[in-house]
Amino acid sequence: MAYVADYVLDAALAVFDTEANRLDITSQEATTYAEATSTYTLGNKTGITVGAPADATPNGRRVTVAAITDGTVTGTGTASHWAIVDTANSRLLAAGTLSDPQAVTTGNVFTLGAFDIRIPDAA
Repeated sequence: MAYVADYVLDAALAVFDTEANRLDITSQEATTYAEATSTYTLGNKTGITVGAPADATPNGRRVTVAAITDGTVTGTGTASHWAIVDTANSRLLAAGTLSDPQAVTTGNVFTLGAFDIRIPDAA
């Protein structure tokens, strides 16, 4: 496999800092913006904070999504996944599995610990 320099990986991860502005908790993994924000969403938090690219373990690069303490639950169900979107351009940027699925109820608040989005090294 080819070598990819850290600054190239960092350029890809920098999109999270410049374009990501909403995190949704979802009932299943979203593969489109509409699924993340409409079809599967159970709640969201706007104005998310994503850190700068840094070394990842065991290799590659990562960004850290800051903990959320005041997300709004907009549906009732089991939140098993997360999705990060760019609402200005209607783009799904990333989606993944929550480490601990939780039952949520409309009108409540959700919290989510900080987590990393990682790109492993090519080699």
